[in-house]
Amino acid sequence: MSKVERFEDLIAWQKARILTKDIYQVTQQGSFARDFGLSGQIQRAAVSIMSNIAEGFKRSYLGEFHQFLSIAKSSCAELRSQLYVALNVGYLDQVKFN
Repeated sequence: MSKVERFEDLIAWQKARILTKDIYQVTQQGSFARDFGLSGQIQRAAVSIMSNIAEGFKRSYLGEFHQFLSIAKSSCAELRSQLYVALNVGYLDQVKFN
């Protein structure tokens, strides 16, 4: 098995990047786009996931990387919770998914 040299090669980061792109597309539709508070918070949580994976990867010690992965996981939970709010207020009913 070869050593991963760049955070861009991490599958978790690649998936977080796709998730972030999808989140931006969803939050820029319909009434969702006009709810600047919720849409912005959701966007920030998604960006936080990929950012923490990248930052942790570049830290010097494996323990630090694990800590940043834990933070990224927490951001996933935050994002899921916020998406429930969007679902409950009807924003996701208006969204067209590709």
